[in-house]
Parts: sequence; structure tokens; C-alpha cells
Amino acid sequence: MAEPTIVPDSEQRGALAVLPPTLRDLAQLARFDRPIGAWLLFWPGAWAIALAGAVARAWPLLLWFALGAVAMRGAGCVYNDIVDRALDRRVERTRGRPLASGRVSLRTAWAWLVALCLVGLVVLVNLGSLLAQIVALASLALVAAYPFMKRITWWPQAWLGLVFSWAALVGWCAARPAAFTALPWLEAARPGLWLYVGSIFWVIGYDTVYALQDIEDDALAGVKSSARALGRHARAGVAACFALALAGWGLALWSVRPDPIALAALLPMAAHLGWQVLALRVADPCDALAKFRSNRFAGLLLFLACLAVGSAG
Repeated sequence: MAEPTIVPDSEQRGALAVLPPTLRDLAQLARFDRPIGAWLLFWPGAWAIALAGAVARAWPLLLWFALGAVAMRGAGCVYNDIVDRALDRRVERTRGRPLASGRVSLRTAWAWLVALCLVGLVVLVNLGSLLAQIVALASLALVAAYPFMKRITWWPQAWLGLVFSWAALVGWCAARPAAFTALPWLEAARPGLWLYVGSIFWVIGYDTVYALQDIEDDALAGVKSSARALGRHARAGVAACFALALAGWGLALWSVRPDPIALAALLPMAAHLGWQVLALRVADPCDALAKFRSNRFAGLLLFLACLAVGSAG
């Protein structure tokens, strides 16, 4: 049997398949069946905690960030589907989503969004740092604006980068709150800021790969994306984004440990990102999804680099 040309937006298998229909639809609405997004939201915060050398002494932070990533990624997906329900009906990959298809009502979607945000509130309270809590709350404006960016700019992936990378700032503030009273703020924040900058370009790169799946449908629906903007230069654009990401992360590691050995910790991540670019089949939606999902492993590689440098810094 030939491979499908359209990658399904939600896969009803495993534990999801045995849930009652209502719970299954709510799980799909929050993308619990597609955990890659939660991983990608979690990693920047984990990097910051590791680079701060706080994994051993503040390991509960990693657990809170993991719970927050699942809840807030789910909340973001529900909000996105509420805003995009009409557009989703016009795209082959997304027309089967619970809200777009009518299986979940708008009122139920709003109630589910509130429930997920309450979980996020519990995480916020347990960050242990007022500064981290304030920084986390500041992200809400970016999150609220994101679904509208594909109607406004050809680069909604850049806005997504601002949103999905925010945990790097929160994680750095949560892991090193004392530094902000002992040092000038810019000096105290510098490694976290560079992690954030690097992560923004990483997100633009991998989400451009993800957007390659929908180029034709997006063109028909009038949806803008970096994949459409780059066109035949998509591979070069992704490569440039990944190169800038590595530069930002290199500066973050150098800020903690100004030693060439620290930069060598980035080599596995650089090799992985290089493989993504070279092996990417731009016209193959299934391959684009596979390369996008491989960034879960890429996040682990950078976490190990940050852990090594943060522990020795």
C-alpha cells in the first residue's frame, strides 16, 4: 500500500484509542497524543536549569517545568484551535481536529482551556522565585497573539520562537535568583538571554520544516508561513537558522565557562542539526514530520551540553 500523502494531524492509537470518545477528543484537542510539542516547550527551561548548575540541588524544578510544558502546550493548542477553527476546516491535515470537525463544542473547548491554565497556575506558584513568576506571566501576551501571526506576517515561526523559547528565561531566573541581587541584571541574565536567542532560531528552523507539510493547503487558505516565504530556498533558510541557534548557544556556554572545551560540548548538537538539513526531503510531508520530531532528541543533546558546562562552570 502506498504511503499517505497527507500526514494525519492526530493519531488515534495506543492509550488514546481506549479512552471514551469525549476524553479522547479533549486529549486530541490538547495534543496529548502528540507529545513532541511538550518536549520542545520543556527543553529550553531544562537547558537553563542545567547551565545554571542547578540540576542536582533544584531537581524538582525540572519536574515542575515538565508538568508546565504539558499543561501550557495543551492550553496553547486549545486556544490556537479556538482561534483557527475556521481555517482548520480548510486544511486537509487539520480538518479532522475535534473543534474544527464539530466533535467538541466551543464552550467545552473554553472550559478545557481554563482547566489547563489552572494547572499552569499551580506550576507558577511552585517556581520558588518571584522574578521567575513575573517573567513567566509576561509570556502570556506573546501566547495570546501567536494564532493571529499567520494572518499578519510571513514569519509566524519567528513569533512561535519567542513563545516556545520563553522557558529559557524563566528557567534561568528560577535556577539562579540570587545572581540578580548580587550582580548587575544584564550580567546575571546574560547566559539565559543567549540561550533564549539561540532557541528562537532553533524554533524558526524546526517549525519551518514542520510547515513544509502544509505549503499547498496554506497557499489555498491564504495562510502565511516561513516555508512559503522561503520557497525553494527552504533548506538554506533552515540551515541559516540552525547556524544562528548554535552561535547563540555557544555564547551562552561561553558566558558560563569561557573555555573552548565548553564550545566542544555543542558538537553533537551541531552534527544532529547538520543531518536534519542535509537529509531533509523538502517535498516529502512524511519526512518533514520525521525531521521535525527528531528535535526532541536534539533538545536532549543540548541539555547534556548544558549539564556538562553548568556542572563544571
